[in-house]
Amino acid sequence: MTRLSVNINKIATLRNSRGGNNPDLLQVAKDCERFGAEGITVHPRPDERHIRYQDVHDLSNILTTEFNIEGNPKEQKFVDLVLATKPDQVTLVPDALDQLTSDHGWDTIRELNYLKEIIPVFKNAGIRVSIFIEPSIELINAAAKTGTDRIELYTESYAKEFAAGERESAVASFKIAAAAAKELGLGINAGHDLDRFNLAYLIQSIPYMDEVSIGHALICDALYLGLENTIQLYKRALTTS
Repeated sequence: MTRLSVNINKIATLRNSRGGNNPDLLQVAKDCERFGAEGITVHPRPDERHIRYQDVHDLSNILTTEFNIEGNPKEQKFVDLVLATKPDQVTLVPDALDQLTSDHGWDTIRELNYLKEIIPVFKNAGIRVSIFIEPSIELINAAAKTGTDRIELYTESYAKEFAAGERESAVASFKIAAAAAKELGLGINAGHDLDRFNLAYLIQSIPYMDEVSIGHALICDALYLGLENTIQLYKRALTTS
């Protein structure tokens, strides 16, 4: 069964907009777990505009489900943070310093040597590694040579085509990429622009997906539907066949 990891960046954004500790990020994370989420994801950026580095340390001490930290390993501060907090999984994302949100995956062909060097840094510390990647057979094949444990399929294009009513074409390249990754022995995660409307079809098409990481849409839904109800709706989408 595909696991749901809730990205709580947006909770931190709301907190930071007024200072103080409202909403309480740690309590929200614990509530997400209590409401059924199988993991918590954070993506600290160098400017700490949402998740702060201290948040990561604090979360590492209280979470009881899977902890996933996303970020760019070319920032030494990020590497140090991950090694200090030892999450269950680190997801490597090639973000620029001032990037609003992730908008591309790794060029695993061009960056092959770099990835082969950095991935063991985390694996040797007992941390599972996933790399953010677009649904390309060539990139998947190169990813298998890096030593990564998993890939995370970057699903923005899927979400856009699905919203336009082109469901089959939206998922086609992802089905091919996931099948190739599975054949190569890689675990498969997915994330970016997934929501309660497009999630079920993706999972029906790739039923062996290990994990999805969802933040923006889930938190937006929670404003109307409540956090507990929203998490249950997303979990239901993950089990729809």
